[in-house]
Amino acid sequence: MNVFKRAGVITYLLLVLGMAVLVIPCITGGLAMAQTAAESPAAPEVAPPAGAPAAAPAAPPKLDTGDTAWVLISAALVLAMTAPGLALFYGGMVREKNALGTIMQSFIVLCLISVQWVLWGYSLAFGPDHGHIIGGLEWAGLADVAMDKADPAGYAPTIPHQAFMIFQAMFAVITVALITGAIAERMKFSSFLVFALLWATFIYDPLAHWVWAVGGWIRNLGALDFAGGTVVHISSGVSALACAIVLGKRRGYGKEHMAPHNLPMTVLGASLLWFGWFGFNAGSALGANALATNAFVVTNTASAAAALAWMAIEWLYRGKPTVLGAASGAVAGLVAITPASGFVGPISSLIIGAVAGGLCFAAVMVKSRLGYDDSLDAVGIHGVGGTWGALATGLFASKAINPGGADGLFFGNPGQLWIQFVAVLATWVLAFVGTLVILKIVDWTMGLRVSDEEEQLGLDLSQHDERAYSRN
Repeated sequence: MNVFKRAGVITYLLLVLGMAVLVIPCITGGLAMAQTAAESPAAPEVAPPAGAPAAAPAAPPKLDTGDTAWVLISAALVLAMTAPGLALFYGGMVREKNALGTIMQSFIVLCLISVQWVLWGYSLAFGPDHGHIIGGLEWAGLADVAMDKADPAGYAPTIPHQAFMIFQAMFAVITVALITGAIAERMKFSSFLVFALLWATFIYDPLAHWVWAVGGWIRNLGALDFAGGTVVHISSGVSALACAIVLGKRRGYGKEHMAPHNLPMTVLGASLLWFGWFGFNAGSALGANALATNAFVVTNTASAAAALAWMAIEWLYRGKPTVLGAASGAVAGLVAITPASGFVGPISSLIIGAVAGGLCFAAVMVKSRLGYDDSLDAVGIHGVGGTWGALATGLFASKAINPGGADGLFFGNPGQLWIQFVAVLATWVLAFVGTLVILKIVDWTMGLRVSDEEEQLGLDLSQHDERAYSRN
């Protein structure tokens, strides 16, 4: 393919990706938005009595030092989920010759996406709305993102705008890093860097705007996602599936023994993920308040329930419980409770976590039969767990927990489950189709996979000229 044909194909694929971002809201959201509007007519305006004094305007909320401290601490906790948490969790699960390269992927994503978020990512995700699809570039380079004033959109009125921005930056970071679980041991490092930058810009940023930003069409629809079930976990898990399909299986997959080289490292990583997840979920209350307390409690409960469920099912299925299974189950519970953590109580979270443990175990067991090589189970844990969590929010959400949310099916509002389904479907389509397009662009321009010789040698040496463990 000559350079002109290749440029034409790339332009076409970018247009397809852009059209997907524009068309998906129209297709999946139109019917549900119309239904919501029909069921919830606007209340008529009531004029004040003649001669009544004008109501005094409400005083704007003041910046709160306690809320600010909690959100900044939470941002640090979420950072620790990527490096060292995910880096150790994934790094221990690969073979020794790929340990350093796998850890490097999580570490460098923290660097790369932190810069992207400041330059344009935050503005695209949370900036002033354009057509309910994407934010503008008004906040690019953190223009008008103040360190001593709350954001003008009202996302977090009691903390500085920059505190909200850096908290959200850590979500963008870990979402990209999660995808590396499906590409482990076989993707070129240079290609990974380009893929990560494109994916964050064309998938994560628009999706974050849809779900969380003022004006985003999924937010307007009424979908509930407290801390990232759709934005973080479904998007990364579904994108991981696309990566596994396009990249193909690892050399020797199904024939060679590919056991984790350091399970203590993996369990330590899982424990750090659990620790950091309190910032992930409880921090999403954006204040040191009762809602943060609830999110903290249900996060711990769901994770514990999922770990026990996975262990019990694996014990019955294999005859013995494994340490890797218990750690994976804990992460599955954390994933599933994420979208619901600000809307459900402890008993609901226990059910959500227990079901997640069973569903994600089944998803991991069936991957070989479906023929794709999801190296570190990003699809089975984050894709399946995130989907269950988003739908479970539509079942168990209660306004008694969060008056600003909505009731779910089990609390008298079956329509919420439909809204959650629409949000899940839109996320699946954008993430899968968009990731395929990005992968094809990178493959046709740079190539995705290392050579057979480089893969046999290992990514540590072939990509970084280093070893994880010295033999001297």
